[in-house]
Amino acid sequence: MSTHKNSNRAVRLPLYIALTLCVGVFIGANMAGSSASPTSDFMQSLSKFRQVLTHIENDYVDEVDSDELVESAITNMLEDLDPHTSYIPAKDLELIQSRLQGNYEGIGVEFNIFKDTIHVVSPLSGGPSEKLGIKAGDKIIKVDGENVAGIGMTNQKVVEMLRGPGGSEVIVSIKRKGEDELIDFAIERDVIPQYSVDVSYMVNDEIGYIKVARFANSTYLEFKEALLKLQEEGMKKLVIDLTGNPGGYLNRAVEIADEVLGGRQMIVYTDGKEKRYVEEHFSGNQGDFENGSLVVMVDEGSASASEIVAGAVQDHDRGLIVGRRSFGKGLVQLPIDLNDGSELRLTISRYYTPSGRSIQKTYSGGNLDDYYMEAYQRYENGELYSSDSIKFNDSLAYQTDKGRIVYGGGGITPDFFVPLDTSQNTRYMNRLFSTNSLQEYTVKYAQENSDALNSLGFENYKSSFVVTDQMLQDLIATAEGNKLKFNEREFIRSKGLIQLLTKAYIARGIWDNEGFYPIFNEQDEIFLKAIQLMDEADKIAQR
Repeated sequence: MSTHKNSNRAVRLPLYIALTLCVGVFIGANMAGSSASPTSDFMQSLSKFRQVLTHIENDYVDEVDSDELVESAITNMLEDLDPHTSYIPAKDLELIQSRLQGNYEGIGVEFNIFKDTIHVVSPLSGGPSEKLGIKAGDKIIKVDGENVAGIGMTNQKVVEMLRGPGGSEVIVSIKRKGEDELIDFAIERDVIPQYSVDVSYMVNDEIGYIKVARFANSTYLEFKEALLKLQEEGMKKLVIDLTGNPGGYLNRAVEIADEVLGGRQMIVYTDGKEKRYVEEHFSGNQGDFENGSLVVMVDEGSASASEIVAGAVQDHDRGLIVGRRSFGKGLVQLPIDLNDGSELRLTISRYYTPSGRSIQKTYSGGNLDDYYMEAYQRYENGELYSSDSIKFNDSLAYQTDKGRIVYGGGGITPDFFVPLDTSQNTRYMNRLFSTNSLQEYTVKYAQENSDALNSLGFENYKSSFVVTDQMLQDLIATAEGNKLKFNEREFIRSKGLIQLLTKAYIARGIWDNEGFYPIFNEQDEIFLKAIQLMDEADKIAQR
């Protein structure tokens, strides 16, 4: 008799396939909350699923982790449905939910890892770390007595160690410049607010700018507060920046669209297999910016809820959409709690813009690689550089309220296309970011010169501060310390952009996003075009 034993991988394959099929049916039918009675096919599949699990548990030659098999089966089975139905294990759920709920519980620091050491970039205002006196520039060496320096810590691991239930305590040992010994801080974790409106400021005497990073639970209130603040400062024209915004809660997108649409107008509608997932959303509340020039910025990173806002503005000719074609996600997910603390996010409907467009781009058989590589294909086929490369399907042509032609089936195509500017983009400049060299240098510079920069004030800094050649040499030296070899030809090509970004990141270290974006946006071609088109946006709304 042969004593050869199959490898775990060889034995798992048929079991894996069986579990994938059976668990798929089980979850799809049970967790969707369908009111229909179970079919005979479903009951037969459920029985088969139980049989497979029972035989594995009782008869399989080796000990196996059934939970691990089921987790893998669920994850891979869902990939055959659509790209946005997903399964989130319990261990990952808290962090993901906190990004949408608008707050989390922790110690309240913004950190970065330089040279395998955790550096405090900034204690968050009002958080427990700030109250105890933790400062920008402090280095976190130990957490609860466990060394965290020089051991290859990741951002995810740091988050797991520092976050925890409100009221719980964590001991953080800090190395501070000028102090020989580590300083221990006993920090009681608390609720830390997370903001989804990154910044709002006046571009000039009339134009206001609001950057919305995602659509979280608190986004509408943050947006409303920013809108009122800008109006008090004299705003008559508005830019809403949704570039890179991956979306979030649909209802928050509806509320923001309602702020700029007057009267009763369709914002979005959803259509699903079950009647309870068929919904229509209209404007109706008195908005604070129903009149005045409006431009919405989008790009290939703008998705989901971002596309709802952009689609409503475009379909009702309320303003102009400027930038590049958005991502193309028109599916709605329902979060469903599972009994072990994990979560299923199940696609239960599609959403449509007021003109009837589905902006969901095509997906085939759950092929996630092809789906997410579509953004790279836009780069390959030249779409990011020329609007002529965008291929429209004439069968998916729709009309706005005033008769302009718009297309469905693949994101929101902007009214004014802005090509991706790569004239100063080089591998060396990108490596300054990927090696954390630019961040490391600017954080250090801001910390060492904070008194002088604060005395100068932001407006004077913005208008008169110059990133000198000596500062650039110091940046190059920092990069070489991070094993990034200097490339003179690429540096010369990127020099102007490197100077501007260095200035912007130094400003972030002193004035947070209120200092960063007014400088960063000076090189943003979509932003510059948005400002240029303000009068045209007003004409669209008045026609």
